Amino acid sequence: MELAALAVWILTALAGLYLLVLWLAGSGLRQQATKVTAFPTALILTHPALAVAGLGLWVGFLLTHESGYAWGAFAVLTAVALLGFTLSTRWLGGVGRHARGTERRFPMIAVALHGVAGISTFVLVLLTASMVQRF
Repeated sequence: MELAALAVWILTALAGLYLLVLWLAGSGLRQQATKVTAFPTALILTHPALAVAGLGLWVGFLLTHESGYAWGAFAVLTAVALLGFTLSTRWLGGVGRHARGTERRFPMIAVALHGVAGISTFVLVLLTASMVQRF
């Protein structure tokens, strides 16, 4: 299950990277100055930065099998999930309410894949961390 969590986490990261590249290529950062987007830069950049930090902790767990790394990865992943939930509710409401500019062009399949893979990662990491023996 540890490697399944890693594989799903990487899939999630790739889908998220694709969305981030679309946002940046569509002038996402320039839209911040004109308030054309409801996605604050801090939110956009903190979500993937924390996800990478959590992935680093997960790799540390895979290498050492120390429960502290697994629970640390889960704690960071919880923050990532909350930020992701914030982004997704802004986007979903936006395909009506908040999505303007670049985020309006996000492919639904990429957003759905990223969300489902993210939830799967969260569950797999929680299950794996809860099964780790404490020494």
